[in-house]
Amino acid sequence: MGQQDDVANKQKAIQNRQDQIDGSMQKAESDDKGAVQTGVPQPETPMPGQHLAKPGIEAQMELKPKFMAEGYKGSGKLEGMSAIVTGGDSGIGRAVAVLFAREGADVAVMYLNEHEDAEETRRCIEAEGRRCITIPGDVKDAAFCNQAVEKVVAEFGRLDVLVNNAAFQEHANSLLDITDERLDETFRTNIYGYFHMARAALLHLKRGAAIINTGSVTGLQGSKKLLDYSATKGAIHAFTMSLASSLIEQGIRVNAVAPGPVWTPLNPADQPSEQLKEFGAATDYKRPAQPEELSPAYVFLASPVCSGYITGIVLPITGSVG
Repeated sequence: MGQQDDVANKQKAIQNRQDQIDGSMQKAESDDKGAVQTGVPQPETPMPGQHLAKPGIEAQMELKPKFMAEGYKGSGKLEGMSAIVTGGDSGIGRAVAVLFAREGADVAVMYLNEHEDAEETRRCIEAEGRRCITIPGDVKDAAFCNQAVEKVVAEFGRLDVLVNNAAFQEHANSLLDITDERLDETFRTNIYGYFHMARAALLHLKRGAAIINTGSVTGLQGSKKLLDYSATKGAIHAFTMSLASSLIEQGIRVNAVAPGPVWTPLNPADQPSEQLKEFGAATDYKRPAQPEELSPAYVFLASPVCSGYITGIVLPITGSVG
């Protein structure tokens, strides 16, 4: 486990340097208008002003993200399939893994070193009556990605769906704050990792299989304080469309979801506590999404009976009109 811990410690060091750069932060102005609710009522701003150490542990969050989607009833859309979800220990990845299991898939959860979160995700998947394996490691390492995919195929006998979701994010007030080391960590995690996993999975994917990449609204619109992260997300969107064209003749679909602000450990492990209180307030919904509000979209894009004629799209779920 030493290599994964080394990566987590390096990410914490990047975070600590940024915290020092930030210094004292001014409190964000509150929006007195209530948040918009168009479905199951979800938590509203202000969010807890909690700052987590990277890589971010969901079990440590004061306000736990909602991921179970209690009102979602499975109907066998992924029956008999096998899926990999990177970054599946928490946040969006956990919510997706749980719904995949509810739809009949066995799920492999890949993660860095958030063992407590990964075990909880495993418990939830097995409670849905499906098999789960957890695989800790670093997606920046192509050899690890190859080994992980081989392990999944050996365990489940097949691979039908790959969800590329693992990510590293740390804000910066200026381009001058982004060191070469930090740029390398962001790009190698967010885009190299997607390439590594897709390449390893492709050896086992057959007609009817699907790859789903997690992009971001920042890849569509940019973000002045997420220069490197936004650049990787834009690259993920282009990679999605390009790979979709490359694989369509093989009957393999490739799509992406571009979330807006979502309440996951990624953000308390990035934003200063005072700014976090207004996280998501700038959307038209005036609140962040919960992971369970995104996971059904991944089911839709994974299932050939739902989206068999859809490939190469970037589906925005941003909480804002347009």
